[in-house]
This record gives sequence, C-alpha cells and structure tokens, in this order.
Amino acid sequence: MTDTKKFNAFQIKLFMAMLMVLDHLPHIPGLVPPLWEGVFHALTRCVAVWFAYMAVEGFLHTRDRARYNARLFIWAFAMFAGNALLNRLFAPRGVEIHNNIFFTLAVGELLLNALCTPVPGSELWSAGKRRALTAGRAVCAAAACAAGFWFGEGFPVVVPFMLITYFCRDRIKLRNLLYAAMSALLLALSYVRYPTAAETVNMLLFNSDWLFITVLPFMYLYNGRRGPNGKFNKYFFYVFYPAHLWLIAAIAYFTA
Repeated sequence: MTDTKKFNAFQIKLFMAMLMVLDHLPHIPGLVPPLWEGVFHALTRCVAVWFAYMAVEGFLHTRDRARYNARLFIWAFAMFAGNALLNRLFAPRGVEIHNNIFFTLAVGELLLNALCTPVPGSELWSAGKRRALTAGRAVCAAAACAAGFWFGEGFPVVVPFMLITYFCRDRIKLRNLLYAAMSALLLALSYVRYPTAAETVNMLLFNSDWLFITVLPFMYLYNGRRGPNGKFNKYFFYVFYPAHLWLIAAIAYFTA
C-alpha cells in the first residue's frame, strides 16, 4: 500500500505560509478584486489551525513545556510592540495591523499546561500546596483566555481546536467528529440568507471560519517528522509571520 503521509512539518509549513500571504494581500488597496478577496479568505481558513496543530505537536514532544510556552508569549508581545509602532507611524493613512496569532497559540499552550502538565515533585508537597498551585494555574489560564478573546486572532476557533486535538490525539475518529460538529456550529452561527444566492455565497466566503476543517487533508499528509532541524526551520514562522504583515502594511501605506 502506498504511504500517503508524504510531507514533513516544515514542507507543509512553507505551503501554509504561502496561503497566509494570499489572505493578507487584499490589505494592499486595489490589488485583489473583491470576489477573489473572498475566495482567498475562504481558502486560507486552514492556516491558523495548522499552526495550532503544530503547537499541540510541540507541546507533546518538547522537553520543556514552560520554555516552549514562554517563547510563544515573547514573540506575541514583540509582535504587539511592532504592531503598535507601525500603527502609530501609518495612522495618517488609516493603515492598521491587528493580527497576532502568536498570542492565541500562546494562550492555547497555557491552557494545555494548566490542564495537562503535572506539578513537578507534587508527590512531596502537601495537599494544600497542590491545591494552591492548581488554583493559581486556573486563574492564570482564565485571565489569559479573557485576554485572548479581546486580543487573540481567531481565538474562538483556534483554542477549541487545540483542546480537541490534544485530548483526542489517540481517538482520531472522535477528534474528526468533534471537528465536524464544531464546523457545523460555526456555519450555523455565521449563516445569513441574503436576497440572492450570489450575495449569500459571498457572505459565506468572508464568514468562513467554519472552513477550518479543510486542515484535515494536511493533517493526514503529515508524516510526523519535523524536517530540517536547523535554526532557519525552527524560527522561520516566528520571523516570516510578522515580517510579511509589516511589509504588506508598509506597501499599503505608500500606495494608499
């Protein structure tokens, strides 16, 4: 039987990066026709959840979960700072950047840490100390979730996706069923019937978070390997994600 799992994480990551650019190109005025803008948006709903899937994979295989989570938060706050600076510079022409998937992924990782990472040396601690640490984790996770709803990109889709992916990692059929149920719910919540079928379809292209489920084929093509293990591979997405957004914003500013 032919093995269909042909691609490593880095190969799929490169493809997702190209898709991600398609979604952001319409920020440049007049570059993308309105119809194609909707098509690009719908086609790229798999991107954020693919990186969420990779974040769960990282959580499962990293040697230091706290350090991995901290790295995501560091990049998230660096991007918040970069966005704030550019938004100030580009304000005269109304160009703004609010994307920050790092923060959403960091919050998802924090929830996984709070729910799934055992307390080091907990067998030596008193029951009171264990309860106090558990309560502290819960408070931190709740605060992060509240911030995520306000500041996180794609939070209502990405974080539930991460939780389903982690808790159903050994029950693939249940995982896929929950993905499908979540997709159907998002479709039901976003669907609005317009006077014409064309207007309704156009609305669904823009309100297309339910299409996150298109990530499934890529999950089945993933062979479980990281690919090249150099620094370029490790930090590619951390650099490419903000850099391409900031470059597009600069082009939008100077062509507005």
